[in-house]
Amino acid sequence: MEQVDPRTRILDAAEELFYGRGVQAVGMDAVRAASGLTMRRVYQHFPSKEDLVEAYLLRRDARWRASLAVHVSRAGGTPREQVLAVFDWLGDWFAEPGFRGCAFVNSFGELGATTPAVAAAARHHKAEFAGYLAGLVEAVGAPPATAAQLSLLAEGAITVAAVHGDPGAAAEAREAADVLLDAATRGRKR
Repeated sequence: MEQVDPRTRILDAAEELFYGRGVQAVGMDAVRAASGLTMRRVYQHFPSKEDLVEAYLLRRDARWRASLAVHVSRAGGTPREQVLAVFDWLGDWFAEPGFRGCAFVNSFGELGATTPAVAAAARHHKAEFAGYLAGLVEAVGAPPATAAQLSLLAEGAITVAAVHGDPGAAAEAREAADVLLDAATRGRKR
């Protein structure tokens, strides 16, 4: 069996616990126990819980966006099909066991008002996602405002899927995105 480095073990444990239970509900001792490391070792890598939360969010952001980009690039097709593939990826994510919505919104709701690093990580994630959509929309030839509208559709689908436990929210948002793209590109070549 391959040895996992301690930092990764801690982050894996924190991600499972923070995403599954909420950041405030999880103490450092729970992270220590789940990682199988000593408390001293945990604090060597993350001197405070705030440091650990920030690292968890930054890693989750990178992994989330990379997974989305790989899915969209593998979907291939036209730029329009790539935009719609974003919603297909969301549907797959919503159907995963343990889906609890957006980790950034969840963490921001818990700590954003009192923890600037959490607020910054959430804003960064949302800005990067919106920027990614903007690039896809530009390739479609739709007006830039379309990206903001698609972002709102995606964010709404994430919330509906989390609150109602309904992965079908992604398919409904995809249909709305298709209509929006039609309206935004009317008179333009698909």
